[in-house]
Amino acid sequence: MRARRLLIALMLVHLIVVVALVGCGGGEIAPTPEVVEPETRSFDGERAYQYALEQCAIGPRPPGSEAGWATGDYIITELQELGWESEAQEFEYQGVHLRNIIGKLGQGPLVILGAHYDTRPVADRDPEHSSEPIIGGNDGASGVAVLLELADVLAQHELQNEVWLAFFDAEDSGHLGGWPFSVGASYMAQHLTVEPVYVIVVDMVGDAQQELYYEGNSDVRLRERLWNIAAELGYEEFVPEVRHSIVDDHLPFLREGIPAVDIIDFDYPYWHTIEDTCDKVSPESLERVGRVLEEFLVGGVSG
Repeated sequence: MRARRLLIALMLVHLIVVVALVGCGGGEIAPTPEVVEPETRSFDGERAYQYALEQCAIGPRPPGSEAGWATGDYIITELQELGWESEAQEFEYQGVHLRNIIGKLGQGPLVILGAHYDTRPVADRDPEHSSEPIIGGNDGASGVAVLLELADVLAQHELQNEVWLAFFDAEDSGHLGGWPFSVGASYMAQHLTVEPVYVIVVDMVGDAQQELYYEGNSDVRLRERLWNIAAELGYEEFVPEVRHSIVDDHLPFLREGIPAVDIIDFDYPYWHTIEDTCDKVSPESLERVGRVLEEFLVGGVSG
């Protein structure tokens, strides 16, 4: 009797095991699912170009205009959707309410990448249209486009630096109505609470006929470092010779003793004319600049 009860118990255990295996899928034990890490991607010029098109679709974006403020709102929305902390730095200049925008990500020594998002109020270099505003496809939209695409790319990495993406208001009204250039950048440079190790400004970088020479006022060591990266990437459009010395958004930081560089293609025939539209901007040109900056930042930057 005892042996019979034992046999029945063994048969019941066998039955339970069979039922369990069948429930797991035809008698096979389901394998542990493989954890797949999300793939990182590099800077994409086509994606950057879409950011330029979206800015141009807003229209001319001079300081203090509804379109200018809407562009700031657009930048803030994009930064937040990409996971960056955003900060608006509001101030007044000659009775005009202005706003710098800063996206922040990462920890470590601070690096600031900057671009202006305003456009020149009038096309004063265009004899037939000198009182008309400009769209600023290259002079304004291209630099912002590079920074926004970088925001997406850099968010995939564990950064070794704190990175600020700084979008300056009121860069491009110099010599109009008593305004200087770089009003927004000057305000930011004078109100920094953390000193960056580097500031890199990107301005007018989307020209399809891209020629990026050394800018004469820029920090020599940082300038060479960036152009060397471009050379390693095979970008002959980065020419390691000084051609122009530009008044731009890097100067206020240089005045504060901060190493700063201006990446700019100043040989742009549509500068400050109504022909400065997005069809003059090349995704390939945007990508070259973006890839250099990506390479510079992803590995970590020290002073």
